[in-house]
Amino acid sequence: MLSEEKILENWEKFLGYIEMVGEERKEKLKNFYLKHQDFLVLMPASNKKSYHNAFPGGYVDHVNRVVEAALKIEKVWREMEVVDTFSTEEVVFAALNHDLGKMGDGEKYFYIPSQDEWRMKNMGEMYTFNKQIGFMSVPDRSIFLLTQEGISISQNEWLAIKLHDGLYDQANEAYLKSFSPETKLRTSLPYIIHQADLLAARVEFEKEWLPQFQPNQPKSENFELKKKSTKEKALSSVKSEKLSNLLKNL
Repeated sequence: MLSEEKILENWEKFLGYIEMVGEERKEKLKNFYLKHQDFLVLMPASNKKSYHNAFPGGYVDHVNRVVEAALKIEKVWREMEVVDTFSTEEVVFAALNHDLGKMGDGEKYFYIPSQDEWRMKNMGEMYTFNKQIGFMSVPDRSIFLLTQEGISISQNEWLAIKLHDGLYDQANEAYLKSFSPETKLRTSLPYIIHQADLLAARVEFEKEWLPQFQPNQPKSENFELKKKSTKEKALSSVKSEKLSNLLKNL
């Protein structure tokens, strides 16, 4: 759960990321989000505790983490000399809007706080879905909402939002399982957004769930035991006395 202060801080941070979008689209994007801010500020990132961030403010918290991760991952890709086929603005725009479809259809909101105490207690379903909204996948609805607002979207951004779930979504296989150079993606942006989303969701899982599964032994002791075991295995396979002495001193 997030405190009221943290929820508001996250919202200000979210609006700050919108400032990184070019002037041509920034105002439309900001106006759209401000129009729905009363809902979005408290919107969860999922409906079920076993997923991620299924609590008030969870959506913005997740999206901010994806933007931050995407910008860091972009640096890694560029350091590894990826071909320059996308811009930093596209990284931010795609990360900001990758899960926008979770909001609803622009008129009716998607997540409704659950009133079913049994499902909340036994299944962790903190929210239920609004049945008045017709089915669309989250990526498709994200793109639909942006176009409905007259917010232009580049081909790179379209692909990144559409494919952000990677191969977890079978519908993406046609784009991501190509074995022909001609049909492979011409930009690495979808991979960056997918990696950022994956990283963010994993961090959120670790924050909420991992501590209860961790052994009581301090992390430093675990590391030292692992290090010692690895060293012993290495030493047992080394025949050179000189190299063996070097390893012992590590």
